[in-house]
Amino acid sequence: LNTGTVAEDLEVEGEIPTDMYGAYLRNGPNPQFKPGNRYHPFDGDGLVHALYFRDGKASYRNNVVDTACLERERQAGHGIWPGVMGPFDFDLPGFPIKDTSNTDIILHHGRLLSLWYNSGIPYTLDPLTLANTGPMDSPSRLTRKMSAHSRVDWQTGEMFFFDYGDEPPYMIYGVLAPDGSLRHEAAIDLPGPRLPHEITFTTHYAILHDHPLFHDMDVLRRHRMRVVQFHRDMPTRFGLIPRLGDTPRWFECEPCFVLHTSNAWEEGDWVIMDGCRSTNPMPDARDDEGELAHMLAYMRLEANNYRWRFNLRTGEVREGPICDRNSEFNKSNQIFHGVKTRYAYHQDIPLGEDGGHTLRFTGLLKYDNETGSYQRYDYGPGVFGSETPFVPRRGADRSSDEDDGYLTTFVTDTNDWTSHCLIFDARDITPGPIARVKLPHRIPNGFHGWWARGEDLFD
Repeated sequence: LNTGTVAEDLEVEGEIPTDMYGAYLRNGPNPQFKPGNRYHPFDGDGLVHALYFRDGKASYRNNVVDTACLERERQAGHGIWPGVMGPFDFDLPGFPIKDTSNTDIILHHGRLLSLWYNSGIPYTLDPLTLANTGPMDSPSRLTRKMSAHSRVDWQTGEMFFFDYGDEPPYMIYGVLAPDGSLRHEAAIDLPGPRLPHEITFTTHYAILHDHPLFHDMDVLRRHRMRVVQFHRDMPTRFGLIPRLGDTPRWFECEPCFVLHTSNAWEEGDWVIMDGCRSTNPMPDARDDEGELAHMLAYMRLEANNYRWRFNLRTGEVREGPICDRNSEFNKSNQIFHGVKTRYAYHQDIPLGEDGGHTLRFTGLLKYDNETGSYQRYDYGPGVFGSETPFVPRRGADRSSDEDDGYLTTFVTDTNDWTSHCLIFDARDITPGPIARVKLPHRIPNGFHGWWARGEDLFD
């Protein structure tokens, strides 16, 4: 896909609400060079899309993330790094998988941060032009890397982040102040290398994740291969750490892997966390899929809406499903992150004969997590969506109703390869979008989206 696209005053079916003020940002893979090995959808270089909303009008732009790895390939004139399916070349500098910065995009302290799921260098972009402004100068004393899914508290302006790796300390937890400086940092004691994917926060705590999904370091050292296994005989642990604390209190839960949480909050002695839970994070390859079997298995995603409850006084854990439907890439109203929420907005990923494909989003789900019921909007045959952030009305705060706002998502129609941005009234998505913004070109599948408030972006 061409990068550096700019398009103003886009064509709209319906009307864009005038109190929709800000930008929908989305990151995702877009390879700049033909890979040397078989291409996997996780391998592409980061490409950030932005759709800006002001005064009932929309404009679009995109730009590739200029990572150090991509710059080296530009100098060579060809792809260098193997993809996530290997075989790996451990003689390449840094991690043998290319840091593509293609996973998440967030706004903090007036700068866009592009982040990678394997914990990479945060790269910065100008939030209004998407111009690359280089790697973030790390405020950390312990690391210069940051995993995707850092969290920003819109109430305090703080950002919660973590890093993980193969050498002690296996996890680092940190908090950035509103001005981007380091407010707090702690090395977290883990039994060994882990693959955490998410962090969550409440009014007083951050929640760290330790899943029984990790690789064997002896195999890595002897055979230079990263063999990841899910250890079903080990518990998943969630660590509640005071926001500026050094030592988490761990709660053991049923073995699982959690990609994304919706929100967490405190109720008396209890901390409650909603998210999507997978008990089969490594589906087996199918014999009938030939040489692509391992790659296709790696793309399957089986997860459902779930709730955990941790008692701070007794240490008791209660957990159970909110709904059994296969869904993921869940979001909630960010104004209410850290305090009780009722609603979450998921992507529907149907489980067919070939399983649920990670990026095959066929519909939008609005969950009522108190009842387990949901509304669903089907994108249509051959139409696939993107992660859908909540869009608060201009000037909204916690005095507003939680679902009084909008939802926005990119969709691409594979029947004619056109793309649109759909805008929904978040109170009821079943009538369909209240507006459709025609985009200037196809938007490829991607990973995570973010709503940047106009108050943080334009004012």
